[in-house]
Amino acid sequence: MTNTLSGSVAVVAGGARGIGRACALRLADLGATVAVIDLKLDAAAEYGEQLTAASIEQELTDRAGAGLGIQADLTDPEATDRAIVQVVERFGRPDILVVTAGGAITPAERSTASITPDTDLTTIVDVNMRTVVNCCRAAVPTTRAAGSGAIVTMASQSALWVTPDGSLAAYGMSKAAVVQYSRYLAAEVGPWGIRVNSVAPGVIRTSRLVSQQAAVVGSDAAAKGIPLRRLGEPSDVADAVQYLTTPLSGYVTGQVLAVDGGSTMH
Repeated sequence: MTNTLSGSVAVVAGGARGIGRACALRLADLGATVAVIDLKLDAAAEYGEQLTAASIEQELTDRAGAGLGIQADLTDPEATDRAIVQVVERFGRPDILVVTAGGAITPAERSTASITPDTDLTTIVDVNMRTVVNCCRAAVPTTRAAGSGAIVTMASQSALWVTPDGSLAAYGMSKAAVVQYSRYLAAEVGPWGIRVNSVAPGVIRTSRLVSQQAAVVGSDAAAKGIPLRRLGEPSDVADAVQYLTTPLSGYVTGQVLAVDGGSTMH
């Protein structure tokens, strides 16, 4: 699959660390010119994630000959628009958009459905849903002109099942909204040759998980409850994104691919 995406321009929103960075590096390894947009371009350092170069932009450049890092708040539609304009001015219209920005970033102890405060609800919807909408609205008009393209949004296993204790309610709701938005978008842009799919990761051993929650959801005991008996790695999600952004998935759109070791079968 080397150079499968040669000549393509890709945007990875939320690509400075974790799953997003793994996806960005994979696309660059496949030959795409990749631009990463993130609130903090040095986000990897926050959780001790080791880069192979001085910056994410340099990592991308080392792999594909060119790369770009843009710092922007993707919950802000105007900032998102400006970031996409920067990409277009530098590399041309994007052929690929991968939106990995988001997360369950509010306190878990107040995340059940009946007690989630408005402030947490707003935060969760903004970082998980509005980022997707903002990125797609900004990128689709330029991608449409090419008559082809691939968009991958990041859902979660929380969009496909419910936690036994009812926690992470707003997060699951926002990720379910991402899935349905992606389906509607797929129906809209399909006639223009643009495919839209979602990836729904399970428990993935990102640097954030390892540093913050490894003793609980990232433990060996937790892995024993997964049919494949292991936790996921960022590269597992990048594998799915590779499939959904290359010609291998040329007749696939409006779908949700769970990358969870079989967790959502339960």
